[in-house]
Amino acid sequence: MPCLLFVLGAGFPRLLLLVLYFFTNWLPAAYTGILIPLLGLVFAPLSTIWYAVVQHYYGGAWTLWPLVGMVFAVGIDFGIIGGGARNRARRSYT
Repeated sequence: MPCLLFVLGAGFPRLLLLVLYFFTNWLPAAYTGILIPLLGLVFAPLSTIWYAVVQHYYGGAWTLWPLVGMVFAVGIDFGIIGGGARNRARRSYT
C-alpha cells in the first residue's frame, strides 16, 4: 500500500492530497483547520504531503531525513528540480 501511495503521489500529488484528506486522518492531525491544506493543494502539494508524512511517521521530529525530504519536495513543487514550465516551453520551440 505505501508503494501505491508513493507512485500516486509522484504522478498525481493533488489527487493523493485529496485522498489523504478524505480517507485518512493524516492531514487533520498535521494541520489545524482547512486553510493550509487548501493552499497546499493549489501551490505546493508535495510539500504539504511531506509535512503530513513527517507528522505521522516521524512524530514531528525534523531530523536529517525529514529535512532532506522537505528540500526535495519544495524543489519539485517550485520547479527547481525536474525542469519546470520554463524548460518545457523552451524545449518545445527548439
